[in-house]
Amino acid sequence: MDMGSMFFSIEGFYLPVALFVLSTAGTPGPNNIILTATGAQFGYWKTLPVVYGVIVGMASQLLMVAAGLGLIFQQWPVLHTILKFIGGAYLIWLAIKILRSPAHQQTAVEDEQPISFIQMALFQYLNPKAWVMTLSMVSAFSIAGEAYWSSVLMIILVAFVVMNMTQNAWAGFGSMIGHLLTSDKNRMRFNMLMATLTTLSVYFVLR
Repeated sequence: MDMGSMFFSIEGFYLPVALFVLSTAGTPGPNNIILTATGAQFGYWKTLPVVYGVIVGMASQLLMVAAGLGLIFQQWPVLHTILKFIGGAYLIWLAIKILRSPAHQQTAVEDEQPISFIQMALFQYLNPKAWVMTLSMVSAFSIAGEAYWSSVLMIILVAFVVMNMTQNAWAGFGSMIGHLLTSDKNRMRFNMLMATLTTLSVYFVLR
């Protein structure tokens, strides 16, 4: 049995990758704060493009890291620092957007639009947590040699399956909260909370 086939097993490959994705993509962070806020404001179905923006953006980032993009950050660390500041600025812009969202649910749905699929996919390239996740997965779980690209594709497949559950769960959680916000005052308070959490997440982006 060669090294590639030995690792393509539930215990040796799929389960560790799945647990890693669950612990990173499923825990609070910029993506999930945005999904929760969007779900609360626009409902679950209108949040689906945001959900799959995260997933597809992460998958494309994984492919680029596997193809050697991660080496660029090793050679020129300043590029990673620049991305951090751009990502932090983008999160502050999102926080302001959330804070200024209409408190009345009907007005919010009519006058505002959620973040687009493309915007959320591109945000993954500004999200340091996403870079840590993809760089770690490729370095820890890819298999050297002939099985390299097969293992990368399997990593993407496992990440896609797990993130379908985690990201949809956060969007659903936000939608559930939105149904509970029956007054404009409570909706305004929730917008303030989400804007504050989004702003605080800048700390984890820049550290």
